[in-house]
Amino acid sequence: MGDVFIAVRGTQSDGHDYIDMAISKGAAVIITEEEQPPSSIKDIYQLVVKNTRSLLSPLALAFNGNPQKDITVVGVTGTNGKTTVSTLTYQILMKIGYKTALLGTVEKRIGNKRLPSKLTTPGALEIAQNLRAMVDAGCTHAIMEVSSHALDQDRASGIPFKVAAFTNLSHDHLDYHKTIKAYAKAKKKLFDQLRPDDDAIINNDDEYGSFMSKDSAASIWKFSFTNNADYPCKIISNTAKHLIIDIEGTRVQSPLTGEFNAYNIAEAYLICLALGCSKSNIVSALSSAQGAPGRLEKITIANDSSLPVIFVDYAHTPDALEKVSDTLAKIKKDDQKLHIIFGCGGNRDVTKRPLMAAIAEKYGDQVIVTSDNPRFEDPEKIIDDAVKGLSKPDNAIRESDREKAIQWTIAHADPNDIILIAGKGHEDYQEINGERHHFDDREIAQNALYKRKSDLKADKEVS
Repeated sequence: MGDVFIAVRGTQSDGHDYIDMAISKGAAVIITEEEQPPSSIKDIYQLVVKNTRSLLSPLALAFNGNPQKDITVVGVTGTNGKTTVSTLTYQILMKIGYKTALLGTVEKRIGNKRLPSKLTTPGALEIAQNLRAMVDAGCTHAIMEVSSHALDQDRASGIPFKVAAFTNLSHDHLDYHKTIKAYAKAKKKLFDQLRPDDDAIINNDDEYGSFMSKDSAASIWKFSFTNNADYPCKIISNTAKHLIIDIEGTRVQSPLTGEFNAYNIAEAYLICLALGCSKSNIVSALSSAQGAPGRLEKITIANDSSLPVIFVDYAHTPDALEKVSDTLAKIKKDDQKLHIIFGCGGNRDVTKRPLMAAIAEKYGDQVIVTSDNPRFEDPEKIIDDAVKGLSKPDNAIRESDREKAIQWTIAHADPNDIILIAGKGHEDYQEINGERHHFDDREIAQNALYKRKSDLKADKEVS
């Protein structure tokens, strides 16, 4: 019968340039945005449409038997918090007893089965295949992180999201979207496609919250920690050990910490409430839900309080770095110092580099500027861009070798100090000159802690 070839215009290449190759490899139908000369597509069916990309997801879903019709899909979008909200929602539903799937930045899960994840939101073909696998495995719910790139590129079109959630919107991805307005409009597409019987969970404390819900046909659930909203929230306790919050009169305790996690917890709570879960079941599940790996993840050695406390976090935007830095600055004691290790990605938005440095200097007692994923850029040049944001650059440590930067900081920090390693979180690689090398901040930090402990033991034995 032959294959169908869809000519999609990408950011780096144009699928229309590969039509002849597709036909030579057996394509019987081509879908294009430009009518091809009859002589070049003899005996080939051609369908000319305005936007081929918008057809890719619905066709992929149809080819996979339309699995989206047999599973309840939740979409979470926003600059920061998507992964934690999605993971918490997945963990709540699993603890309650629903067989649930997760599709996100850190990992894909089908029930308890873990699969690797490379993109926040995969391509349309992969999403359709994933949904098919989820339904075949007996999953009743799927929780998806939905990125602005995916929404702009229609990767999730045709998926009937039952619940959509907005976390926040801040400076990010402007290398792709160019303006914050275009970035916001891409996010809004998730809410514009909702139906009257769907639900939208909106962080009303974010300045773009009202924009996201404007003209959406869905039922709007607005929550706020600072203003009047449908679901008023407040923080009762915020310590290094736990968070206790109140959501419209319901007390919720979580092992997570930080004000920004209060928002993540509230959002996950309301998503599950919109799905029909009871308040008591949600509260019980949240009491032990650990959230996402690499999100303010504590790295320690069991039963050893003589070493600095280390947190690894994925914060790689100015807003995310400010939130996590502010969180740790607030919980640290007067006799503690906060060391902030951060870098900026190469071949990405250069304007955020000095902003991130200024934030690290604002909250950190010691700033260590290093590499993130330099990609094809010179790491030293990236650091040069970043330190322009420091008011006292001579007080900062610069070390382009990220492993050395982490090891040095852990070796020289006081035992009572707090160390934040920001930027990579759950990632287990570093991208340099087009290649991914194994690199995990958590592994390096833990090894450095063991080395420091071993060195301390050796010093005591010598003395």
